[in-house]
Amino acid sequence: MTNTCKSLLFISCCILVVLVSKCLGAPGQVTLKNRIGTYNYIDVLDKSMFFYWAQRSGMLPKPPTVSWRGDSAVNDSTEDGKDLSGGWYDAGDGVKFNFPMAWSVTTLAWGGILNMAGYAKAGQLSRLLDHLNWALTYLKKCYVSSEKYYAQVGDPDLDHAFWGRPEDMKMQRPSYYVDASRPGSDVVAETAAAFAATAILLRTNKDQSGLVAEYTTIAKSLYNFAKKYPGKYSDSIPKAKTFYESQDYTDELAWAAAWLYQLTSEETYRIDVDAFPRTYEGWAYSWDDKRPAIWVLMARAGKENEVYVSMATKYFANWLPGGSVSYTPKGLAWRLKWGSNRYAANTAFLAFAFNQQLVKLGMPNSDYINFAANQIHYMLGDTGRSFVVGYGTNPPLRAHHRAASCPAPPADCSFMEKSPEPNKNILYGALVGGPDQNDNYQDDRTDYITNEVACDYNAGFTGALAALVIMVKETVPTPAPVPIPTFPPTTIPPKPLPTAAPTPSPTPSPTPAPTRSPTPAPTPAPTPAPTPAPTPAPTPA
Repeated sequence: MTNTCKSLLFISCCILVVLVSKCLGAPGQVTLKNRIGTYNYIDVLDKSMFFYWAQRSGMLPKPPTVSWRGDSAVNDSTEDGKDLSGGWYDAGDGVKFNFPMAWSVTTLAWGGILNMAGYAKAGQLSRLLDHLNWALTYLKKCYVSSEKYYAQVGDPDLDHAFWGRPEDMKMQRPSYYVDASRPGSDVVAETAAAFAATAILLRTNKDQSGLVAEYTTIAKSLYNFAKKYPGKYSDSIPKAKTFYESQDYTDELAWAAAWLYQLTSEETYRIDVDAFPRTYEGWAYSWDDKRPAIWVLMARAGKENEVYVSMATKYFANWLPGGSVSYTPKGLAWRLKWGSNRYAANTAFLAFAFNQQLVKLGMPNSDYINFAANQIHYMLGDTGRSFVVGYGTNPPLRAHHRAASCPAPPADCSFMEKSPEPNKNILYGALVGGPDQNDNYQDDRTDYITNEVACDYNAGFTGALAALVIMVKETVPTPAPVPIPTFPPTTIPPKPLPTAAPTPSPTPSPTPAPTRSPTPAPTPAPTPAPTPAPTPAPTPA
């Protein structure tokens, strides 16, 4: 038997695991069904791009894309005055948490790589690139030297004590960094992945060769830094611990190495990825768990791909009906009460991505497509209500988001925190946290567990939408997006992308032998305690 035949036989056996688990599922499990084309994916994708504009911090382009947003936090800086303005606010607050921000960039860029045709068909490709470069321009500022990186701007306790417009923030906004003595391998490696993934997306355009080279250099330097000083950033930055505590840093090191291998084909990165233990398939793809995505990203034809296919298959066996992940009565794969939609959307995106890899191997699996479509359809309205602000039937009106809740200035906004009134501005495209395990959901601004929005909530969701845009047959007419007041039409000429800065990015230090192998600490138990979602405990009135 040839090696190719052996590989295909191995992959077939892996996929059989999923089929068997489905057949053995408990009676009454949700039935997979393919109804692609049910919703206007182009319209939702259009609105998701709006959401990322609404999250922007710093000096905004003029006129502002979002009429109710303006310049804010323009004086964000290091303790010695280096500019840290820009980037995205994390959720409905005013803190810039680089760990979930960088993960959102990586995931959005990956969605662009896989589903570029969907973004192009929807007229959203230039917007996607603009958003990625906006965030990366900020993340580049945070990398002030080859061994110092600012991982957070804003004191979350001070920030969450204020309910108002970002433009009106007057509290102190300290910045927090990691370096040799205060390591943060996870946040630094995730930032490396963000630059590497975006470089891959940009290199399809020969006019962006300078920016691709710059992003590649930054990604390599960040990876060297992360690998040289292993440690969890939330141990070095206590102010991050309550909000985005990292459970492990070794998956981020492997994740960054995987992206650098995709970008450069340099075997050293492949060796680093292969050294990462493949003993636990992962809990849920998110800002803190990269394992499932590593398996999918590396599940391609070539050396050892069978092992990665096997690990990815085990992960999806947990998520498809009959697996260990429970389902709500109406069909949401429900992992955790905090941001339940987010976990299902991320895994839907991964399912689309994994099926693309299986297609290349000649082993497509329609169950992954059906699962992913069902999850996104749940969020778009299958239960009789939409979970996307400004879209569909009975969408959320009271998302937990300060800027969206506020009336036009100079009116006071503090009363809106606990007001039953709908938000004064429509935060188009934002995916809210989601229902409990019984499909219960209250459109209540004070319920930040189910009604928060965040950059990471929309990241996998957006990539999945782009995949669905591609899948809608050309013979099925797609209605034009419902116009958003003041929102630029998709026919506007794309903005030129930033050119490579004349000043080189931080000079990479020579790659030393790591002080510690990237092999992680003992593998977590099959059901690790989930990391708390981004929003903290309720802010006192």
